[in-house]
Amino acid sequence: MHANMAETLKEKTAKGLFWGGLSNGVQQVLNLVFGIFLARLLTQSDYGMVGMLTIFSFIAAALQEGGFVSAINRKNEVTHNDYNAVFWTSTILGLSFYTILFFCAPLIARFYGIPELTALSRFVFLTFLIGSFGVAPSAYLFRNMMVKERAIASISSLFISGVVGVSMAANGFAYWGIATQSIVHLLVITSLCYYFTKWKPSLHVNFSPIREMFGFGSKLIITNIFNIINGNIFSVLLGKMYSAHEVGNFTQANKWNNMGSALISGMIGNIAQPVFVKADDDRERQKRIFRKLLRFTAFVSFPAMFGLALVAKEFIVILLTEKWLESALVMQMLCISGAFAPISALFSNLIITRGHSTTYMWCSIVLCLLQLIAAIVASPYGINRMIQVYVIVNIGWILVWHHYASKEINLKVVEVLKDIAPYLLLSLILVMAASFLTACISNLFISFIAKVLFFSSVYCFILWALHSTIFIETYLFITKKRIQE
Repeated sequence: MHANMAETLKEKTAKGLFWGGLSNGVQQVLNLVFGIFLARLLTQSDYGMVGMLTIFSFIAAALQEGGFVSAINRKNEVTHNDYNAVFWTSTILGLSFYTILFFCAPLIARFYGIPELTALSRFVFLTFLIGSFGVAPSAYLFRNMMVKERAIASISSLFISGVVGVSMAANGFAYWGIATQSIVHLLVITSLCYYFTKWKPSLHVNFSPIREMFGFGSKLIITNIFNIINGNIFSVLLGKMYSAHEVGNFTQANKWNNMGSALISGMIGNIAQPVFVKADDDRERQKRIFRKLLRFTAFVSFPAMFGLALVAKEFIVILLTEKWLESALVMQMLCISGAFAPISALFSNLIITRGHSTTYMWCSIVLCLLQLIAAIVASPYGINRMIQVYVIVNIGWILVWHHYASKEINLKVVEVLKDIAPYLLLSLILVMAASFLTACISNLFISFIAKVLFFSSVYCFILWALHSTIFIETYLFITKKRIQE
């Protein structure tokens, strides 16, 4: 019985990783295509205008989501009443927060000294009002590991909204095109979530499940808010201390970094918590699952993100034109942090699954405050120094995550290093080798192709020659061959 259950979980995990990877991969390709068109049509200031408002939308979205997705996932049994209570709670919160921020829009515009932000912010903030309707069906898809359905919804919404955004930018709507793109994206994905779940809310509602979820979910709300502040701190500081142009350069660089790290984090995040929950009664098994996911994360994350940093200049100039060249160095620095971000996310997923939302909350709060202090202290030395400090602190914080994870599954530092070091060191060596070998190539197109081909082919060849288990299992799964235990 146990063996069959383990095999079922393994199959679900593999399929989850496959569909999660496919979904995120296709999404990043679409983001790449639409991002190129938008970057060529718009200016740094256009991106900066929307970038200044991002933090407000994200915080409001975190408040309305309320940690309900994770809280529902942790429940042993979930009924219609649970989802219904989540629907009405998130909807009421969404309407309330939109009303508050609608009237706060002039204050936001005054903070940045840009009057046009009043109308823009009131339009942009519609995103979390619309998103509040999709929290319940999203929780349903997540709990039931319906990764394929989530993939279809995400890809469809991204394609439709991308077409709308590019069309508006091409017709002179400037930053309004980016704002409309976000709204259309949420409208489509929310509609498709309802289509796939076949779930409908009812007027008869009992809010008692919310009280049960509040203890766990409220801590995740606070945590998500501080994570959002940490991830968007530069958009606020640069908007206040510098200009929309500087915010636009950072926003563009961070966009491509986030696309890369989100590909891995999303692929792992789609299955991590549900899989950890199913092995919650067996810590040794949970540890084996965690370490295998850790190895897979390192196997994908380090070459992907270091490789993106390697070709940042060529990528920016070839695809976005030289007007965005200033963002290339920023992108390189952010990609270093982005390589470690999926590993941090995996640790935090384990901590959440073990029920320690308080630990997760305080770790995130302290990290955010530390980043804020570090950024302010480094600000007199320029934007690049601010980002360098940000990267160092984020990478170093993995030790804190490990400290708490080790208490749950007895995970030693040496085991973590054993799991990630081969992929980290190999990726670093190949970055240096590729940079050295292509230093004499002046043509950006040839340099880009040479770096990509050398890095990817040598990375795969070395792992194949060393008989890397993760590499072989990934290859066998992709080629539809049976993976033996």
